[in-house]
Amino acid sequence: MSGNTIGTPDWSSIPAPEDDGAARHLQGMRLPSLKLCATVGSEVNLAALQGRTVVYAYPRTGQPGVSNPEGWDLIPGARGCTPQSCSFRDHFAELKRLGVAQLYGLSTQEPAYQKEAAERLHLPFPILSDETLALAKAIRLPLFTVSGMTLLKRITLIIDDGVVTHVFYPVFPPDRNAEDVMAWLEGHP
Repeated sequence: MSGNTIGTPDWSSIPAPEDDGAARHLQGMRLPSLKLCATVGSEVNLAALQGRTVVYAYPRTGQPGVSNPEGWDLIPGARGCTPQSCSFRDHFAELKRLGVAQLYGLSTQEPAYQKEAAERLHLPFPILSDETLALAKAIRLPLFTVSGMTLLKRITLIIDDGVVTHVFYPVFPPDRNAEDVMAWLEGHP
């Protein structure tokens, strides 16, 4: 993948997340009016966006030369944020062709950290920061805690005019998420 120097893991050696029911309430939900900081320097209110929006939430992107938290690969669904983001990057034009007006990544990392990752990975779309957990708490997104960090479980939302119309949860393997979204979009123009 262009811009990605990290190889794709052997997903069979990483525990897959199971559906714990933590996202069942989301489909059909009208999003609350909240502003999230974006890596492009603006704020985004997902509830106010017109058209189809795809938001893929992920735990955290790592930084080159900085170790992941102890036992990271053994946490079901934790590993794979960079391959997931790169897959959405590589399929960006196709997602637009399939009617996606806006595409965002979402994590609880602070905006400067996210901006470095977005630039390093050459993402053609912004990453949103929910570092205060405002959105996560308001709509009860699935979370987990590790090494003192509260992180989002991997989930992808299809949002039409501020209403969640489809939920992908759990997401595994992460690098296939963009293709799964595209397959769903083809059947739901």
